[in-house]
Amino acid sequence: MIRGGRAIDGKRVLRLAGGLQMRTGNLLAGACLVAAALALAALATGLGLTDTGLTDLFRTLAGESLPGAENYALWTVRLPRILLGFMVGWAVALAGAMLQSVARNPLADPGLFGFSQGSMTMIMLLLVFLPTAPKSLVVLAALAGGLTVAGLLLWLVGSERSSGLSIVLMGIAIETVLSSFGSLLILYLPTETSIALSEWLAGSLFQANWAVIAAFAPLFVLSLAAIFVLGPAMATYDLGSEMAMALGEPVGRSRPLILLTAVVLSSAAVTAVGPLVFLGVLAPHIAGFLSPAVARARLFLSALMGGILVLIADALTRGLGGSLPMPLGLSLTMVGVPLFIIALRLQALRKLQSH
Repeated sequence: MIRGGRAIDGKRVLRLAGGLQMRTGNLLAGACLVAAALALAALATGLGLTDTGLTDLFRTLAGESLPGAENYALWTVRLPRILLGFMVGWAVALAGAMLQSVARNPLADPGLFGFSQGSMTMIMLLLVFLPTAPKSLVVLAALAGGLTVAGLLLWLVGSERSSGLSIVLMGIAIETVLSSFGSLLILYLPTETSIALSEWLAGSLFQANWAVIAAFAPLFVLSLAAIFVLGPAMATYDLGSEMAMALGEPVGRSRPLILLTAVVLSSAAVTAVGPLVFLGVLAPHIAGFLSPAVARARLFLSALMGGILVLIADALTRGLGGSLPMPLGLSLTMVGVPLFIIALRLQALRKLQSH
């Protein structure tokens, strides 16, 4: 049974029989973001040099066949890029939202903690010593790098009562060391290897295919379960580790689990498309501007916004870049940073008007 009501702060909510309640504003924002993602995906099917799009997609689903070029462009290039781009953006933004709550720092993301850099460093070392490494080995290397950084971070931070600031500072220190090591690798490697690594570090959906999507899809499903299971803990971590413990949150168990989830999500994203710098910061803040939320709602809206930002960035890459390959990381910065600045500015004006 679902009935309406108001929360303590006066916001309208829907209460379910099990005690779960959802703010109507968050539900509306989620519905709008889902609609926006579907609209962008539909638009993206028609972007490119080959004249094909959503109409042809419906024709093929109805059983009609397309000419070779149109079929290849639609099913081999565009649809895999759309699906993988959304899932990767979802994963990075979700990891960023989790880490921001754990660290109580609005700038926390997998890059700031060193998770992305750990994955990238391990992949770079693997490709240097074993250039023909299979994709499965690259995935394991990325996961091993991220988990190593997470384990080192937990060991250095130590106590359950350690503050979010100490976690961030340790993460920055680890990330700085790994970034310096990665720069040395690129600087002193042979020219061809260095150029290839630099292109990969810029981020790209060029290698998107159905095999990668099939490998990423279970992780996407697990991320939905993670939102449901870990969401309530995020609300307590927003109050600080000591307050979370006072409210009964088992910090010693939940914090490693949250970090593990963030590592797995960011490592998979790095393996699939390379690093997406700043996305883990951008998406939660823009989603929070659209509809302030906590716990599960915040995670879900942040993840949706991350997928949407990558879809917009990829559409910009293919729509404006033409035959010139624009790195996904660059187009994501061109799209996300102006939106981020506008959201922060409007948020500041909103606070001024409320006083």
